Amino acid sequence: MAEIELIMPKMGESVAEATITKWLKSEGESVEAEEAVIEIATDKVDSEIPAPEDGVIKKILFNEDDVVQVGQAIAIIEVNGTGNSNGAIKLDTKTAETDEEATIEKAINTIQVDSSTQINSAVINKNTPSGKFLSPLVRSIAKKENLSAEEIDSIMGTGLNNRITKDDLMSYLQKDKHIQTSEVQPQDISAKSPSTAPVSKVNAVLMDNGDEIIQMDRMRKMISEHMTMSKQTSAHVTSFIEADVTNLVFWRNKVKSEFQAKEGEKITFTPLILEAVAKAIREMPMINVSVDGDKIIKRKNINIGMATALPSGNLIVPVIKNADEKNLVGLTKSVNDLANRARNNKLNPDEIQGGTFTVTNVGTFGNVMGTPIINQPQVAILAVGAIRKKPAVIEGPLGDTIGIRHMMFLSLSYDHRVVDGSLGGSFVQRVGNILENFDINREI
Repeated sequence: MAEIELIMPKMGESVAEATITKWLKSEGESVEAEEAVIEIATDKVDSEIPAPEDGVIKKILFNEDDVVQVGQAIAIIEVNGTGNSNGAIKLDTKTAETDEEATIEKAINTIQVDSSTQINSAVINKNTPSGKFLSPLVRSIAKKENLSAEEIDSIMGTGLNNRITKDDLMSYLQKDKHIQTSEVQPQDISAKSPSTAPVSKVNAVLMDNGDEIIQMDRMRKMISEHMTMSKQTSAHVTSFIEADVTNLVFWRNKVKSEFQAKEGEKITFTPLILEAVAKAIREMPMINVSVDGDKIIKRKNINIGMATALPSGNLIVPVIKNADEKNLVGLTKSVNDLANRARNNKLNPDEIQGGTFTVTNVGTFGNVMGTPIINQPQVAILAVGAIRKKPAVIEGPLGDTIGIRHMMFLSLSYDHRVVDGSLGGSFVQRVGNILENFDINREI
């Protein structure tokens, strides 16, 4: 019998840790290859980790609600054979560290702390006085900044079960810790050290009889934080156009039955809009950039995110990678697959990362237009409104006439730090022109 380690896998760029939400197997239980062993949650998405081989769970190294770094062992599985499967490492039982505290301590020690900084021993504990779990990285930063256990316990956590994340701690250090309240006199400020400076607090919301308190879930907290950060980061500007998409509507109505019979997929307006967006990005690549300080990063790939509403009312943005390289059938299949799996919480972490531009369909809710917030670190997001029949002027060789047309508003929010009105306005106009000039005789 051989022993292998079940490893916390890499789950996309920028994801360095995950929280164990539920063990599906206990010590001593048998598992089959590819059978789900554990449920985890990251800042991006929830997922499961399967067993790499048939075997028995010999040792569980972390408990539920523990935060584990990518690459760490989370369990030991006893298997037949040599244990060379992907996602598992053959274990030398003589040297393996199976003690949870030793593993965490090793992670802490890998992060160098300035020896001149006074260490507050109260923060070494992995839980705050109120019971909030602190990851090794958060504890290391807290020690370096000489935060007391009470001070770090006062930070509002946005992680699972109010866990304090690295972003929560950094936000506190950068924005709150050294802010002076208006009640403090100048002589009081000079007498206090930065670590004991008063913290600005938001006034409590007054409650009336009958008011109901609804606790934000983990995803809603992350959306709130991400949207607020985006507004603080980018100089938002929004440009609007109205497009005549009559040809597009007629073509879809004409081919939708044939398309489904031939391809086994329902064709919506979304892949048609994404196709137009991808084409416009190829013509105007400076809309497909990100900002890093005073540098502009021009993206090679065109990865379009599509904002998708979940049954819970929250929002997630799965990404279609290299959208410009897909034909209409490929885009349709990608859109339908990602949307269905998003609503059933079956997305992989990589499928919600790496976006370079986002499209959101506010028309789904009957809205005619919107002013979307940029999905950082992108610099632009396009909102498409509901398609509505309206009287419009039709220009013809013999003069103008009034007719009933299918009209749709498009609104582009863009980061004015790097996208000027000329580019932003021209881009949304180009998307509109592509949709207006859709070939009604196009073959599937």
